[in-house]
Amino acid sequence: MLGAWALDVQRDNVPGTILDVGTGSGLIALMLAQRFADAQIDAIDIDPAAVNQAEENFARSPWSNRLRCKQIAFQDLVQTGCQYDVIVSNPPYFVDSLKNPDAQRRVARHTDTLSYEELLSTGAQLLTENGSLSLILPAESETAILAMAESVGLYPTRLVRVYSKPGKPVKRLLIELRKRKGSPCEQSQFYIESESSPRSDEYTALTKEFYL
Repeated sequence: MLGAWALDVQRDNVPGTILDVGTGSGLIALMLAQRFADAQIDAIDIDPAAVNQAEENFARSPWSNRLRCKQIAFQDLVQTGCQYDVIVSNPPYFVDSLKNPDAQRRVARHTDTLSYEELLSTGAQLLTENGSLSLILPAESETAILAMAESVGLYPTRLVRVYSKPGKPVKRLLIELRKRKGSPCEQSQFYIESESSPRSDEYTALTKEFYL
């Protein structure tokens, strides 16, 4: 969902530079390469196994000349002087829950190595003036995330509350943040499933370009 949703192509300029934070297998970076034909896309991860997998996937893709992967912490990118028109991240999201005994899965799913505060403050430093930071997060983090974002000069311009199906509680948030204070925030709801199908019409419409 994040790879298909990030940046409103009907409203925004085509990005020149994109960063995928915590890329894992590189899937979101590949989706963005497919969507934006002229963008240079950097993908980073602190897990060397993930970086190796992403590099292999990038090399086998039609967009290998525009995709780069590097093993580096997001916080350390500030020292490189890089800036990006679009930053996306599906960040570690378990803050206080019982931790997985597998170290690799634990790093991927907890905020020990990249807290929400660091994600937002570093994102604010790395964004171009008109850039956007798009995240997918647990629904219960909404109030805290928006407060932390404002404290570092980022403000919501799009917010989607994602439900598994009608009648179920909200599960995830898609949030787009920018440096433009006072811009209206477009809010909407999104259902992954319908009452009669495992994929709603809106989910199919959003993601159809990424399936064979």
